[in-house]
Amino acid sequence: MAEFSSRRVKLVFCLSILTTLISTIWFFIARSLGLMELSTYIGATVPFFIISALVSKKGNLTLARFIYMINFNISVAITASFIGKAGSVEFILMFALALPFVTFSFRRERQIIALFSGLSMLLWIILYYTDFNLFTNIHMDPELAGKYVYPVSIGTTILLVTYQLIYFSYINAQYYSSIHNQREEAIEESNAKSRFLSMMSHEIRTPLNAITGLSHILGDSNPRQDQVQNIEALNYSGKILLNLLNNVLDFSKMESTTITLDPIPTNIMLAVKQIKKIHEPSCLRKGITLELEIDDDLPIVQLDIVRFNQVINNLVSNAIKFTDEGSVTLRITKLNETTDTVLLHTEIKDTGIGIAQDQHEKVWQAFTQASTSTNRLYGGTGLGLPIVQSIVKAMGSQVKIDSEPGVGSSFNFDLQLKLASNEELEQATKKKEHDLKGKRILLVEDNQINVMVGRQILEKANLVVDVAYDGQEAVNKVRENNYDAVLMDIQMPIMDGYTASKEIRKFNTVTPIMALSASVFMEVKSKIIESGMNGFIFKPFEPEDLLDKIEDAMQTKIPANVVAN
Repeated sequence: MAEFSSRRVKLVFCLSILTTLISTIWFFIARSLGLMELSTYIGATVPFFIISALVSKKGNLTLARFIYMINFNISVAITASFIGKAGSVEFILMFALALPFVTFSFRRERQIIALFSGLSMLLWIILYYTDFNLFTNIHMDPELAGKYVYPVSIGTTILLVTYQLIYFSYINAQYYSSIHNQREEAIEESNAKSRFLSMMSHEIRTPLNAITGLSHILGDSNPRQDQVQNIEALNYSGKILLNLLNNVLDFSKMESTTITLDPIPTNIMLAVKQIKKIHEPSCLRKGITLELEIDDDLPIVQLDIVRFNQVINNLVSNAIKFTDEGSVTLRITKLNETTDTVLLHTEIKDTGIGIAQDQHEKVWQAFTQASTSTNRLYGGTGLGLPIVQSIVKAMGSQVKIDSEPGVGSSFNFDLQLKLASNEELEQATKKKEHDLKGKRILLVEDNQINVMVGRQILEKANLVVDVAYDGQEAVNKVRENNYDAVLMDIQMPIMDGYTASKEIRKFNTVTPIMALSASVFMEVKSKIIESGMNGFIFKPFEPEDLLDKIEDAMQTKIPANVVAN
């Protein structure tokens, strides 16, 4: 809008200067033709055009346009009245009829456009009605007017119209050039952000994969009772870190795409108990209690439990953070149930600092909190609640706030969910028996810790594991050996996973290649498929999920669609 106004300022300024020059020329033409009275009138209008130029330059666009339009219409009407119809000065008045549409905003200043266009039309009609005797009965000789004034009048009109066309062509070219440059800059900034987030995702998820893997390995190694708590703390820390990372990545995806859901048969009661296990240590450290009020008769439902847990984790951790005494309560109640669906009400209530009424909308804004003092005292990224709202919206609902400073806060939402059967739940949660004994697999990974963790997980499943530490080594080993599957890291020295897969596909199109990726961005997924890999496993991964995908890939053995030339 500011840029649009600046263009209008330039237009009014240049028009005022141009009209000053034209009026000066008309002044001398009138004096040379002996029209002394007309020259006096024209000379009197020149200072007003100069004033219009100066006022527009000062930034008072509205006043400048009013001075210019009134002065221009009156000066043309006076000139036309003195010269008569033969001079065709009224053609310039036709130009004045369209001028308000250029100098004023059609959306915000329609009344002003109508006023000045109406003024031009009125003066034009009155001139013809009075036979050009509006201001004087003394007219210039028609033959002289037609010979000298007519060409000047037509030329003046053409000059003014041409100037506007050239001016607007120029500023439009500048404007669209600016838009193009801004678009290119925005694309580059977006790409840079994606590259940064992808890199950070990889750098954080890679060690996080080791944390997750080691916690599972230690938990399956018959630890002593005194070690169990430490292992659980390790697993808890990994989940908290992963939740924070997912918040950042989800916020990035929220700006360009919608959040996708993957509903599966879910026992909400079991999922909620896990949430309590995760957050209870934080409550104990603060001296507050975490209470669960869950209906006993909650049915099995189709639910994206990962996203649901993300919502609950964010809301519960947020409530714990802002509660120094009292309790945090997670309540899930059944409101209504039909043969196919159930309506569940979820509420996270605390006895914390509360939120003022005028700050309720602010908490849904990214990178903001209710106040600067809140941010200083309690910290946080300011992304948890916006992401919660986005996920719940994707689920077809909306999070509501009920809060009072010094009393506490309540965040609640309703979900209409499809029912699932116990058989479907058992099928979805049944631990799969893996038949991988003796299968040979190549693990391509440059991180020593992840190699150690991955090797232990794979060898525990009776797989024969070979290791390559970069893409080139992987290509050579696949060329020299027969593997049942390849687990390919993406970012590696010497040769990355994409290039290595393309090289392998030149001589081997059958062996399944699964990407081990620490990036969750769509462009990475696309590059994985394009490079000839059969699928991907995101870090950090659950051991069971890893083994399931490896077994599926071995059993399917679908030739790669893309073979590099």
